[in-house]
Amino acid sequence: MRWLTLYARSRQVPASLAAVLISAVAVWALAGDGGAGPQMTVLVLAMGAMAASAGLGGQDLALDRTAAIPWVPRRAAHVLLAGAVVAAVLLAVQALGEPLGTAAFIVRDSAGLMGLAALGAALAGAPYAWTLPFGWLSYTFFAPPPTGVPSQVAAWMLLPPGTPAGTWTALTLTVAGTAAYAVAGPRRQ
Repeated sequence: MRWLTLYARSRQVPASLAAVLISAVAVWALAGDGGAGPQMTVLVLAMGAMAASAGLGGQDLALDRTAAIPWVPRRAAHVLLAGAVVAAVLLAVQALGEPLGTAAFIVRDSAGLMGLAALGAALAGAPYAWTLPFGWLSYTFFAPPPTGVPSQVAAWMLLPPGTPAGTWTALTLTVAGTAAYAVAGPRRQ
């Protein structure tokens, strides 16, 4: 159990969890008048994924790479658990009052955004892992309404649950990001 505590501290899990909780409660408080739309829900999920992305790299990458323990399953578990925690926090906060979205919508977007953050860590390094979820979120907010399949793929975060383009895009991002991060780890700076 001690290794888990040390791992959580080295990956800034307490600070990330605090940021996820604060952002979820803030959005819940703002949505108290019933004005929460999918944009607010996606915003809090993206903030959670960006906060969790801070822990996708340790203090010393060389030490991580030379450790005598298998990192591939631990990295994959880290990404999947972070996505589950972000979704669970938002679902718990919405149980207090105003619904922010369906469970399917929250789980799909949380998984896709965390996979996107993991892909960002593998491509750009842990300090810049937040840039891919932030960039895609920014595009989604300002893009025109989706009409065809390519624009639906680009706007997957705001599509209703059960939309094939949104579901498959989130699933692809989750699998590709988790696999890339698990195998390669965060990129060296």
